Amino acid sequence: MRLEGKRLLVCDCEGSMPLDGKALARACGQPAKEVAELATQLCRAQVERFHKALDAGEPLLVACTQEAPLFDELRAERKSTTPVAYVNIRETAGWSSEAEAAMPKIAALLAAATVPNPVMPTVPLKSAGVTLIYGRDERAIDVARQLGSRLDITVMLDRPRDVAGQPRMDIPVVQGHVRAARGYLGAFELVVDDYALPLPSSRGSLRFGAPRQGAASRCDIIIDLSGGTPLFPAHEKRDGYFRPDPNDPAAVQRALFEAVDLVGEFEKPLYVQYHAELCAHGRSKKIGCNRCLDVCPTGAIRPDGDKVAFDPHICAGCGACGAVCPTGAADYRLPPAATLAERLRALLLAYKAAGGEQAVLLVHDDKHGTPLIDALARHGDGLPARVLPFVVYSITELGIDFFAAAFAYGVSAVQVLAAPKRDDLLPLAQSLGLSEAMLGGLGYGAGRLGLIDTADPDSLLAALRALPGQTAPSAAAFLPMGSKRDIAKLGLRHLHKVAPQQDGVAPPDQVALPAGAPFGNVVVDAAGCTLCLSCVSACPTGALSDDPEYPRLSFTEDACVQCGLCKNTCPEKVITLEPRFNFLSAAAAPRLVKEEEPFHCIRCAKPFGIKSSVERIAEKLGGKHWMFAENKMIDRIRMCADCRVIAQSENAIDPYAGAPRPMVRTTDDYYADRAAEPKDRKPS
Repeated sequence: MRLEGKRLLVCDCEGSMPLDGKALARACGQPAKEVAELATQLCRAQVERFHKALDAGEPLLVACTQEAPLFDELRAERKSTTPVAYVNIRETAGWSSEAEAAMPKIAALLAAATVPNPVMPTVPLKSAGVTLIYGRDERAIDVARQLGSRLDITVMLDRPRDVAGQPRMDIPVVQGHVRAARGYLGAFELVVDDYALPLPSSRGSLRFGAPRQGAASRCDIIIDLSGGTPLFPAHEKRDGYFRPDPNDPAAVQRALFEAVDLVGEFEKPLYVQYHAELCAHGRSKKIGCNRCLDVCPTGAIRPDGDKVAFDPHICAGCGACGAVCPTGAADYRLPPAATLAERLRALLLAYKAAGGEQAVLLVHDDKHGTPLIDALARHGDGLPARVLPFVVYSITELGIDFFAAAFAYGVSAVQVLAAPKRDDLLPLAQSLGLSEAMLGGLGYGAGRLGLIDTADPDSLLAALRALPGQTAPSAAAFLPMGSKRDIAKLGLRHLHKVAPQQDGVAPPDQVALPAGAPFGNVVVDAAGCTLCLSCVSACPTGALSDDPEYPRLSFTEDACVQCGLCKNTCPEKVITLEPRFNFLSAAAAPRLVKEEEPFHCIRCAKPFGIKSSVERIAEKLGGKHWMFAENKMIDRIRMCADCRVIAQSENAIDPYAGAPRPMVRTTDDYYADRAAEPKDRKPS
């Protein structure tokens, strides 16, 4: 059977899954006479089917992830270039107490797996194995001796006490306290206080020489056994930095095993592409949007004038910046938003086409969620038939665009699976709250979005079974195109279109949103606005605009990202923000905020400036300032720039003119005056 241009190989895993070839083909939208060919032991007795499919050269989709390493090995042995993708339908659907009803889910999982992953750009890293072991006692030296033959080791002891002297200094040992640290794998930079070398005469315990402050040090890898405050924020996400509990020998050994492999040249994904031209951080040293700076756990983002700077070597790929960025300047690429939405579309539309109802989307990451689902399938009842697992690289990458698309494509509820006691879920909580407010405002009710933070498979199952059966919105079929913001708008407008009526009343055309939402209105106190248009020059999206031919300020709500730059720039302080989503078509067109009559030049009648502003200036300066004591000087305020110059030249007024300069006198002039004096004049 073929699905979206790929040859599908399905195995019932020795009959442990109740699969039917005809039912599967029908669920996958195949012609009535089509029957899916099912294997029973594709990885062993029937492996020739895989070989033949490889030799045919058609892209393959294998419904097995457990034996993916074996299939990849067979592919390498045959030197095949046939693309092969894998999808798990066993732990996610077939191994379940509701497996008999899981055919729509299986069809959905297969359809989602046909969406190709784009090629990801990468960032190079290089490490020579120069390692700093930072500790307080002899345990740091013991660890150094384990690694001495594999890495270039230096031990730094922070305020050591009673550390035994070393009969053979085969490993450098110094004293120091790390005051500041920055960098990443292959390029760590440290500032060290109390730096000192050991005295050669140390006898019972190590003694150190005179300390030095502010010493600089560089290394490729850091193993922190100090047990103190981590050297980096979100230290567990910093490549090349290990901080095991020094009192846990197993954790220390795990860190050592990982550290010895970090020598050579590596590549990490370029998680975020930054588009500075879209950034709404600042304009003219006025700060507006700080969303990405507020949520980045690793410090990979820093202010850089009116923009921000991303360090891809430090970025750990949590995706929080992309989830909260209102303009798309922080573009998360693992995968891009459009690819994620396309996978959602394929999953949910296939589930509905196969007869599935009341789908619950369970979003999880591979590190925590996949093992939990596997454990539930192997040792419990497995996932319910209506629960569709959806794996993402990081759950904190989820923004309102994802949730809006999920409900627009026909899901009835979304649950996000997280590890317990995570401290980096603030951006996810904001996205969930924003989406909940939107759904509630449209009349879909509460409780459609939730967070399950557990590491217990039984608790996960209990939480999923406790979800009420809610009717899903009528599914859309739009293609996910454009930026995250575009996808969010497409999804939200569809949800508004199919929203339920309350007592015969249509859903509201405007939904109020919590503070910080990326959609909203700008409210201008027209009475206090002087039409200086500083807000127009500050607006990064063109939501505020002017008219080059007339004193007029307009606002396009659809383009507003609520960055606050207009509010912070306005000299009159007459601008406030109103977070909301406006579903009216008028939101996409400029709306007049304020306009005034232009002032016409009293000499040539050409319009210039604003009438009220020109008259106000003339009134305040006339007769009250020495430069404007005469009427003709006041009249110049009422002239355009060209006529002002003409009037000044006609009156022969030279602003640089002054009294005649005295003639220059020389020495000869003084001698001539002396010669002209009377001879009989007596000296005084």
